[in-house]
Amino acid sequence: MQPIKNIDAHRAKRILIAQVVATLVVTLLGLPFGLRPAMFALIGGATATIANGLFAYWVFGGYRADEPGRLLMQIYGAEVLKLTLIAAAFLGAIIWLQPVSPLALFGGFLVVQIFPPLLANRIAG
Repeated sequence: MQPIKNIDAHRAKRILIAQVVATLVVTLLGLPFGLRPAMFALIGGATATIANGLFAYWVFGGYRADEPGRLLMQIYGAEVLKLTLIAAAFLGAIIWLQPVSPLALFGGFLVVQIFPPLLANRIAG
């Protein structure tokens, strides 16, 4: 039997891979609408993927199930870091990449953020 840490880290890795694939898909779906929407879809999807990867690394990097208080603080800290990264990425895209394609930016983010975790049981095996 594998330790819980290995199982959870493996699942997180598979979901992150699915998010990378979803990012590429939303980028390709944006191409018929032009390079700018495709670029914003890529930025939105990459933001979700990178933020979730950072979260997973922060939580599973020093994971110790025998210290539940520490684990809880790791999860809270990772979530704050993740939300800060997302806000900074969106703010940077909105400030520096004019004109903004908000539907592509936020749509790409939402698709990548929502669909792979919804399919987690199938993805993680």
